[in-house]
Amino acid sequence: MAAASRRGIWGWMLFDWAAQPFFTVVTTFIFGPYFVSRMASDPAMGQAAWGYGIAVSGLFIAVLSPVLGSIADQTGRRKPWIGFFAIIKILSLTMLWFAAPGSGLIMPLVFFSLASIAAEFSIVFNDSMMPRLVAPKDIGRISNMAWGLGYLGGMIVLIFVVAFMAGSPATGKTMLGLSPIFGLDPALGEGDRATAPLSALWYFMFILPMFFFTPDGAKGLPVGTAVGVGLAQLRSTIGEVRRRPGIFRFLVGRMVYQDGVNALIALGGAFAATMFGWATAEIGIFGIILNVVAIFGCLAASKLDTMLGSKVVVVISLVLLTIATIGIVSTGPGYTLFGLVQLPGADSGGLFGTPAEKAYIGFGLLIGVAFGPVQASSRSYMARSISEDEAGRYFGIYALSGRATSFLAPFLVATVTALSDSPRLGMAVIILFLLAGLAILARTPYPAANPVRISA
Repeated sequence: MAAASRRGIWGWMLFDWAAQPFFTVVTTFIFGPYFVSRMASDPAMGQAAWGYGIAVSGLFIAVLSPVLGSIADQTGRRKPWIGFFAIIKILSLTMLWFAAPGSGLIMPLVFFSLASIAAEFSIVFNDSMMPRLVAPKDIGRISNMAWGLGYLGGMIVLIFVVAFMAGSPATGKTMLGLSPIFGLDPALGEGDRATAPLSALWYFMFILPMFFFTPDGAKGLPVGTAVGVGLAQLRSTIGEVRRRPGIFRFLVGRMVYQDGVNALIALGGAFAATMFGWATAEIGIFGIILNVVAIFGCLAASKLDTMLGSKVVVVISLVLLTIATIGIVSTGPGYTLFGLVQLPGADSGGLFGTPAEKAYIGFGLLIGVAFGPVQASSRSYMARSISEDEAGRYFGIYALSGRATSFLAPFLVATVTALSDSPRLGMAVIILFLLAGLAILARTPYPAANPVRISA
């Protein structure tokens, strides 16, 4: 199959631009910390509940992603699936507007989980389009550029939220000292809650170019027939993966390290809110800083991926993420590196006024540099190891590897936090996942299978 036109490739890349605000402002930096700090009776309970919600959605994603990927290979077309799950995601995010303080934890967790499941299923189908859209030599560059474009979109929405929507409950003003637009009431968390329907609107607007301009696969079997054939093929694929040791090792390694990455992204903002008492403004600015760094990290990785290969980029990223996670869990008021380095406790005033907060941000910059490339280059690692006609089922297995144990890291973080009443000890669990995944990946060939010729 011929490579897609420039307009078609940009339509595909804009999917990341459309999808990222959900992860940036809802999951990590605004709604998640709001849920933890203002909807729960105490931050430790809030972090535990949020972690369990992520774990439940991760379990559904892990079980169903490879099934849907195999079925999609038989139906041929990906866009109808993306559209179906877009409806679920948009409706679920809209319902999060009703997650007011004191309204209970179950409803927002249910709709957040539904939105997460729909978002991840859509990513399976979008990722599986990549091998037939671009030539093999361009896969790493396009994948990292798309991821960087996503962070730019997430950053724009985040800046808008902290500047104009999310006000401090104490002052009633946004980061710019303005009253929130549309009369949003900070005391009721309306600016924080509004990030969910805003992300839904953004997603709807910017997935349209993919539907209009990006070529889809040829129509295959009817859905009813495709289900039976796809399930049979999935069973065959699982057996086939075990006979392809390089791909099997890569998928196992990614399963472990991606679990740690997912937990770090989902819980990092809430952890900072708990540790330093950051409000929406501080968390939002922290997120903006990370997204700015992430954009440049992805741009640099797009060049490194082409020159050195996807594996080198993933390994470097995992090393940086491990150092960063050790740094953030070792930093608290008046110290860093578990107290080996004492820091002045005086607050200079303003945002991030203590040296400990500045140290936390310094470690956060490493996360910003690495957490885009580790995912984008993992995607290109996989794409370079398979053929286009097996992309759906193998990207379904790829999604499974990213979610098969995705409930485990949040579950362990939540459980250790609940048992120890220490968010710091809970977050430290993530380090083990990053190191174990790195150890497995170090012994994995690149590409994970014999290089496959993908028609250019």
